[in-house]
Amino acid sequence: MELAKVILKSGKDISLRRKHPWVFSGAIKKILGQPAEGDLVQVFDNKEEQLATGHYQNGSIAIRVLSLGEEVIGDDFWKNKINNAWALRNEAGPANNDDTNVFRLVNAEGDGLPGLIIDYYNGTAVIQMHSLGMYRQLENIKSALLEIEGLKIDTIYHKSSNTLPKRDGIEIIDEVIYGEREEGQVTEYGNTFSVNWRRGQKTGFFIDQRENRKLLEYYSKGKNVLNMFCFSGGFSVYAIRGGAKLVHSVDSSVHAIDLTRENVKSNFPACSIHEAFATDAFDYLQDIENKYDLIILDPPAFAKHHNVLNNALQGYKRLNQKAMEQIRPGGILFTFSCSQVVSKENFRKSVFAAAANSGRNVKILHQLTQPVDHPVSIYHPEGEYLKGLVLKVD
Repeated sequence: MELAKVILKSGKDISLRRKHPWVFSGAIKKILGQPAEGDLVQVFDNKEEQLATGHYQNGSIAIRVLSLGEEVIGDDFWKNKINNAWALRNEAGPANNDDTNVFRLVNAEGDGLPGLIIDYYNGTAVIQMHSLGMYRQLENIKSALLEIEGLKIDTIYHKSSNTLPKRDGIEIIDEVIYGEREEGQVTEYGNTFSVNWRRGQKTGFFIDQRENRKLLEYYSKGKNVLNMFCFSGGFSVYAIRGGAKLVHSVDSSVHAIDLTRENVKSNFPACSIHEAFATDAFDYLQDIENKYDLIILDPPAFAKHHNVLNNALQGYKRLNQKAMEQIRPGGILFTFSCSQVVSKENFRKSVFAAAANSGRNVKILHQLTQPVDHPVSIYHPEGEYLKGLVLKVD
């Protein structure tokens, strides 16, 4: 079948020539053909040189680029891309770590597959789509997963009902498409966690904080630790193993608090130093002065779109200022943003403003990001969505 052709305006081919994987709607001069959302289209410059092939969609990002030049997107394309992603995890990632069996297998643009996330949970692959083009390739992606050599997959779960755009005539159902499991246990650096890919946030677990949790373990010995926005208690479990004197976990979700308690108990059956509280984070931070000397701030994304960016930056400033004002002198603050639209520079400026307003002396000890199984294409800096700082607050 002949693909529709997208012709770019003069000068609007520069980003594609620099290998950026998005074509914005404002860059398009005309479309030859009538592509439906999710169709493959070919992209040409204003002089009819083919530049790329990608998935067409309605919205500001009009095309998510799959291949540059004249490469044909056939059945082998999906198998080759997913095998390449698996090879990277084998070479440099947690896939070759004996005490870890949870990792990201495909990281969208970072693996040349915009709109596709695949996370691996000890035998289960959880697929999450962020474009209808990827959704229409679900069977090809499933087949490619089942053909990977050296990776045990007994269940494939599709979870895209909250990430795909709502369109008339398309009903997205989260469901098992191979095997039968909806939950299970995983091991991360020797710690065990219960994961429910149907009910859990993202694909079930915050895999991207693995290395940052391990770093926190190093800092936890002998400290009173507060884990805000704890979700399933990952940071809390590492803090306990690191020798913390006291660990408190806080989340507004009762389900998250129940899951945190379950994970603490499964790793430390006789633990007496941990308590968990289902309450609003800002309310909890109102009166904790001198109680904690290590605080983790890992909130959900404050901004998913640029039109709320300023409000998000104010939110990060308020949250960090409150923690800095309340933490014990000499305390350690792990603070994060997972909002893609918040740049490293903007996040750091918000934390700077918080420090200045708090009146405390603050030093940066570490600048943190996502781990190796969440690779970032150098041509797509937007893919570095996780930003973190470890601060010493005197």
